[in-house]
Amino acid sequence: MAQVGQRYGAWGRAAVGAAVLVPGWASAATINGADLSVFWGIPFAGILLSIALMPLFLPHFWHHHFGKVAAFWALAFLLPFAAVFGPGLAAGSLAHALVAEYIPFVILLTALFTVSGGIYIRGNLHGSPGLNTAILAIGAVLASFMGTTGASMLLIRPLIRANDARRSCAHVVVFFIFIVSNAGGSLTPLGDPPLFLGFLKGVDFFWTVRHIFAETLFLVGALLVIFYLLDRYMLRFDAQKPRTDPTPDTHSLGFEGKINFVLLGAVVALVLLSGFWKSDLQWDIAGVAVGLPSIVRDLGLIAVAVLSFKLTPASAHAANQFDWGPMQEVAKLFAGIFLTIIPVIAMLQAGANGPFGAVVRAVTRPDGSPDPAMYFWAAGLLSSFLDNAPTYLVFFNTAGGDPQVLMTSMATTLAAISAGAVFMGANTYIGNAPNMMVKAIAESRGVRMPSFFGYMAWSCAILVPLFVVMTFIWFR
Repeated sequence: MAQVGQRYGAWGRAAVGAAVLVPGWASAATINGADLSVFWGIPFAGILLSIALMPLFLPHFWHHHFGKVAAFWALAFLLPFAAVFGPGLAAGSLAHALVAEYIPFVILLTALFTVSGGIYIRGNLHGSPGLNTAILAIGAVLASFMGTTGASMLLIRPLIRANDARRSCAHVVVFFIFIVSNAGGSLTPLGDPPLFLGFLKGVDFFWTVRHIFAETLFLVGALLVIFYLLDRYMLRFDAQKPRTDPTPDTHSLGFEGKINFVLLGAVVALVLLSGFWKSDLQWDIAGVAVGLPSIVRDLGLIAVAVLSFKLTPASAHAANQFDWGPMQEVAKLFAGIFLTIIPVIAMLQAGANGPFGAVVRAVTRPDGSPDPAMYFWAAGLLSSFLDNAPTYLVFFNTAGGDPQVLMTSMATTLAAISAGAVFMGANTYIGNAPNMMVKAIAESRGVRMPSFFGYMAWSCAILVPLFVVMTFIWFR
């Protein structure tokens, strides 16, 4: 991938190089979370607080050095960890985080970002409440079939362009994140990474659409109604101070970069193939076993991204104001998150005997049976701040880890885990990767987005009450 070196930065290239050049260090050793202190979570808390506070108090420094800040917190974990537990375990953990999780994550996001960024919806839509609501509804449907990242990158630019004559449109982007970047991706494994991991673990492809369709319909429907009413109010406010529309009208609506629709289908096919295709062939890459289906998927996605960038007309990229900035920001920050989260996930996986045993015990009733409501909130709240994919796996395994049992006698519990991980990724900017990408694109187009805590005020006021209602209806 042409941009991999840029996204990792010098520290990332050095770390990958070390893991590859010293394969003996990258052993299969795993971290016993029960042996860790909660203080190993400080680097993870540090990077979260940096993302939350630095754009508020040190905006110029953050804008130019966020990659260095992410690298600092990653090294604040890796170097002490290597000194205490040995370089072998540190290098093995680093290699696993990069090879098995981060690199496939970035490759998929890059492919979706490139392909969707090459589709330009021609024509100047006018952002009325009805039109905006329709775009959000369409995005909610598309998200389960082309992923929350793909749907977000396809629609956020025309949505911003449709509302660029309005003075107040940050709320439009906030609800876009709620609906398109999160809730809409809850019906298939293609929609959101946690569900794809469940699919790889043995959950049927159509299980989620059968078991959380009602919850999704309720959440998306309620959000669309709330948005429509709010947008009508905000439009009346904007009408008092009209602005000139900076986007000229054109005679007809249409698409440029249509080849990307074909390439988008190739992305979907490659992801599906890696789930259905079983092969015993695998290779040891820096001490991590990587199967043939995963290699074919990732190489195919790289090829799709390259083809998209080469075949997309320059006019489509120019019209979309396409640049790599949002992707680089997500890649650098999530590199730090994926590394500093290593001890946090290990401590959660230690179960009731680990430092976070209270969390695990909280999801179990006194009689030993699972509590779906607590699974919903525990998986959801952790997914708001941790990466929701490994968080899903933690609670999937806490509930027993047997897909056949979870899909049948424990279906309510699996539905609670799935809904919590996907829906509550909208609670913060870092709950799901598309959230930050959408924020970065909106800000690059001049939209004054809420701060980290300002966004959380929106989610607490609008999403949390809906989640409470859902708890009493479906997860008691």
